[in-house]
Amino acid sequence: MKNLFLSAAIVLGGLTSFASTSPITNTIVKTISIQEEYTEIKLEEVPAAVTEALKKAYPDAVLTKAYKNAASQYKLDVTVGDKVGSLFANADGTWIKK
Repeated sequence: MKNLFLSAAIVLGGLTSFASTSPITNTIVKTISIQEEYTEIKLEEVPAAVTEALKKAYPDAVLTKAYKNAASQYKLDVTVGDKVGSLFANADGTWIKK
């Protein structure tokens, strides 16, 4: 009789371990990227503080194009040797990391 109760307890105990599995959850992450709109401006319209900061930080850089957004931030397309890149600055000539 003890063996019957012991066998029943083992079987029922084994079934409850399968019933207690945690549910699988899927996490979905949505990324929204907001691109600031820059409008092209003439190179002469770039503030002197920005051009001075460019000359000081990158003396060999050649400014090819300039853009401005509504927050008076400037995007500068520059060429240094055979490399082309973009720099971002505020109107007072401080650099912005983007």
